[in-house]
Amino acid sequence: MFLHGLLVNGSLWEDVVALLPDRECVVLELPLGAHAVPAADRSAVTPVGVADFVAAELARRDLRNVTLVANDTGGAIAQLLVTRHPERIGKLALTPCDALEVFPPAVFKPLFLAGRSHVSLSAFLQPLRLPFARRLPIAFGWLTKRARDETLAGWSAALLRGGEPLADAAHFFRHVDPGLLLDAAPRLRAFEGEVIIAWPPEDRCFPIALGRRLAAQFRDATLVEIGDSYSFVPLDQPAALAALL
Repeated sequence: MFLHGLLVNGSLWEDVVALLPDRECVVLELPLGAHAVPAADRSAVTPVGVADFVAAELARRDLRNVTLVANDTGGAIAQLLVTRHPERIGKLALTPCDALEVFPPAVFKPLFLAGRSHVSLSAFLQPLRLPFARRLPIAFGWLTKRARDETLAGWSAALLRGGEPLADAAHFFRHVDPGLLLDAAPRLRAFEGEVIIAWPPEDRCFPIALGRRLAAQFRDATLVEIGDSYSFVPLDQPAALAALL
């Protein structure tokens, strides 16, 4: 099962899933801004609420011994999930993501401040109408080296539609709090499954030192360095990630 982050959608994982034809892959569409169907209950669109939603999906599909794979904000949700509802998770694979006191990364703090209001979030995202703006550091430029133009255009179009999905995202932004992950960190050691932390040394948003600190929170975690990639390892190095999985 694959979890994406804020302001993108499940298409983040397409290249990885294509390399896993012998596995049952579930890519959830989370209500984090680039989703098509508004959340049924916006009050539940919080980090804890989305983690509980993923747990409910695991139960609804009766999935067991799942390998949970997460990126960016999805990694924060995964950490909350394995500390609240670990019973259906067999293994955990985390690519660059929020952890400990980093929620959000420093470069995205202006976005998270703007994101607390539906109106200001919409205004902040308007430059995504311009292809070059999508490659700026405050957009996707420091998250991916080689995302296809059509991928970034698809995410941008979904965000620029605004409406209820963007209001869902603003609600989530208002509930982001590093205290959630700091509180969860000591409880990660109770997770009994295998953990892989796949992290690029070049990451500009989530430094590899953060990945090492995150790995140290688990009782059984292996840190694997992924070369020639930024935060969005599923886009920059899908074959390397698929091989680990």
